[in-house]
Formats: sequence, structure tokens, C-alpha cells
Amino acid sequence: MPRAGVTVDRLTEVAADLADELGFDNVTITALARSFGVKEGSLYSHIRNMRDLRVKVALFALAELADEVSDALAGRSGKDALVAFADAYRDYAMRHPGRYAATRFPLDPETAAASAGVRHAEMTRAILRGYRVPESDQIDAIRLLGSTFHGFVSLEASQSFSHSSGIRDTDSSWSAILDVLHAALSNWPGTASRPAAS
Repeated sequence: MPRAGVTVDRLTEVAADLADELGFDNVTITALARSFGVKEGSLYSHIRNMRDLRVKVALFALAELADEVSDALAGRSGKDALVAFADAYRDYAMRHPGRYAATRFPLDPETAAASAGVRHAEMTRAILRGYRVPESDQIDAIRLLGSTFHGFVSLEASQSFSHSSGIRDTDSSWSAILDVLHAALSNWPGTASRPAAS
């Protein structure tokens, strides 16, 4: 039986659910139409094409992740904020693998500038200010954190750590990595004489 209430928002949500179930790259207009019990053609009054759908899911996932990170950061600072940010990021990637993959989808500069990706950068900069990382170095620090978090959760999702799980569990490694990042940010070049984040 066809589902009532096919809207852009509903299409985006269902596509995000399908991404978690099937993988972001495996979401198709056909699968989406099947989920709604409608013909493919009827969806084109809500989306232009497959890229448009992917962009909508990416924007949805970026906003959802930003909300979760923002909630986790509330009232925290220093290492506590770093850990809360990182844990929220990792938890989202584990619970929503397809949505997380969507957050990596390349957006054109105008769309990216209007997306929740800006909120992610602002929240990261707020953490870095707590570590007294100079503004001129914050892009480097953001890239350090982003590549570390993304690298870890991507390897974890692909079971790349399974060969060593009997030696050391991934949670212990994650915690150790966050300790190292805290130390790196606390000792960022040029900040040695400034108070460190607690």
C-alpha cells in the first residue's frame, strides 16, 4: 500500500534510513520509491536527480550530527569537551554508518557554506580556544582532529581492527588516542607559556 505524505523531508529521512541499512552508495531512486510504495517518476516532483537526493541526505546527516555533538558539548570545556565531541562523533558513526558516510559527500562551496558543516567547525574552534591554539593554527588543528576521528571510525567500521582485538580492545585504543590528542593540543607550538586546558 502506498505511503501517504511523500514530502522532501520524508524522502530525505527515509533515504537516510536506507543509507544506514544498505550503505549510502547503494541508495537509489528505485529503492526509495519502493519504500514509499510509489512509482519512481512520482519522486521527481520532490527531488531533481540522484545527486540532489545525496546532497539532501548529506545536509540532513550533518545537521543531525551537529545537534548530537552540540548536546554532548553543553557545559563542557578542556579535555572533557574534546572527549565529549569525539565520543559523540564516534557514536554517531557507529549507530548511523550510512548517514555518517553521507557527511563525507562532497558539496559545492555555496551549499557547504550554508550547511551544518559550519557549526561543526565552530564547535571545534570553541574547543581549540580552550586549549589556547592560536587562530592562525586552528585549521591545522581542525584537520588533525577530523582526520584522526574519521580515520579511526572508518577503520573500526570496516573491521580493520579485528585482527588485534584480542590484544587490546578498540575502546582502550580510542581512549589512549584522545589522551594523545589532549596532550598535543595542550602543547601546541607557541602555547607552552599559556594555561593548558583542564
